[in-house]
Amino acid sequence: MSKETAAVVHLVYGPQGAGKSTYARQLATRVAGIHLSIDVWMAELFGPDLPKPINLAWVMERVSRCERRIWATAAQVARRGGTVVLDLGFMKAKNRAQFVALAASEQLSAQLHFVSAPHDVRRKRVLARNVDRGESFSFEVTPTMFDFMEHHFEAPTQIELAESLIVETH
Repeated sequence: MSKETAAVVHLVYGPQGAGKSTYARQLATRVAGIHLSIDVWMAELFGPDLPKPINLAWVMERVSRCERRIWATAAQVARRGGTVVLDLGFMKAKNRAQFVALAASEQLSAQLHFVSAPHDVRRKRVLARNVDRGESFSFEVTPTMFDFMEHHFEAPTQIELAESLIVETH
């Protein structure tokens, strides 16, 4: 693939409620790219089967399956010159690094986008999204789930920040 037609794989990451999905949809429109969201895939494919109470191992196995399939689709689009916006959460630094490495292995450019907002703003957004059920709603995130996931997000390293476009939402 020549430099002129080189596709870009955009990786949008940040803590929950930061505005990642909204930003990713807007970015996909701006760059005429394909937006692939883990929340949409998980809700549609596995939402009806979600065990009660939630079993984290069950959920994470399905997240892994979706991530593999989403990457296969994204790589195929990008190899054909298309631009892809991955909205997979990327909560852990190793997950972000893995997808950057996957892009590199396909000789594709990867661009990180760190989306962030203050904690209180993010929490209010998530709780409002549960009620509004608008465009960014895929499934309900309870206050307990928000608090649980809050501790799982790994802040970007200095190297990641240096390589990321930084987006502050309020």
